Amino acid sequence: MSLALLFPGQGSQAVGMGAELADAFASARAVFEEIDDALGQKLFRLMREGPIEDLTLTENAQPALMAVSLAVMAALKAEFGVGVERAAFVAGHSLGEYSALAAAGALSLGDTARLLRLRGQAMQRAVPVGAGAMASLIGPKSDVALAEAAAAAGSAVGVCVVANDNNAGNVVISGDKAAVDLAIAKAKELGARAIPLNVSAPFHCPLMRPAADEMAEALATTALGPPRAPLVANITARPTLDPDLIRNLLVEQVTGRVRWRETMEWLAGDGGVTRFAEVGAGKVLTGIAKRIAPEAEASALGAPADLEAFASAL
Repeated sequence: MSLALLFPGQGSQAVGMGAELADAFASARAVFEEIDDALGQKLFRLMREGPIEDLTLTENAQPALMAVSLAVMAALKAEFGVGVERAAFVAGHSLGEYSALAAAGALSLGDTARLLRLRGQAMQRAVPVGAGAMASLIGPKSDVALAEAAAAAGSAVGVCVVANDNNAGNVVISGDKAAVDLAIAKAKELGARAIPLNVSAPFHCPLMRPAADEMAEALATTALGPPRAPLVANITARPTLDPDLIRNLLVEQVTGRVRWRETMEWLAGDGGVTRFAEVGAGKVLTGIAKRIAPEAEASALGAPADLEAFASAL
């Protein structure tokens, strides 16, 4: 059975995430403590107690979601003897790509936390609050072609692009607010449902160029080695072990499209993956895996019982 470990992105955060892991496993608590020390912040207290408004701030949500994913990985290894070496591939949705790299040993835990804190801050600085927008196009007709047609219509008045190709029936557009509003109208005309997203910035679009420049500078001075399992990257939807290429792809990812549908199709096809495990908070990627690769097994690893059941089934 070929296994891929998947790491969730922003939107999966919830107050209380990681608390069960910390209560059950010393190895998980150690991860949360190390990240708190790296950031000089009581991030785990915020994760455990909230408020959700502070946890949802991009600069907090990104390292917090990574923290839960890495706590799961630490507990899997320490308590059940299951490490990243059991995976044929790793992949992460947007910020989850950093979690995947940390889990695979390409980045240190402290560096990953600091990079994600900077990434969140840089993304927020790149565009004034309210100037940008994102929207999810959903429904049977909501494929990439429809989303690109809607984005093209929006581009008449500003920046508008396809930001996330998650799966058939779930594609996200991003850009200037007026352009996204026009694209929403076009998407509805084409037969899609369009839901504006409650986000603080228009992620994965050219408006994020200042944030990409900041990340390029930070990544240039951060130690990044080859991952112990190939990373299937957001930008290419193809695997790599090359640290220099990974560094460049992390920069491109800030302004580029998250090709998650293509990533999952490659993993289930050419990659030969027959089992997917979503490592961390939420079950969003598990649901997508079940839709794209219904013949594969897919499970979410977020609670102590999940880890035990997963390890027992390997």
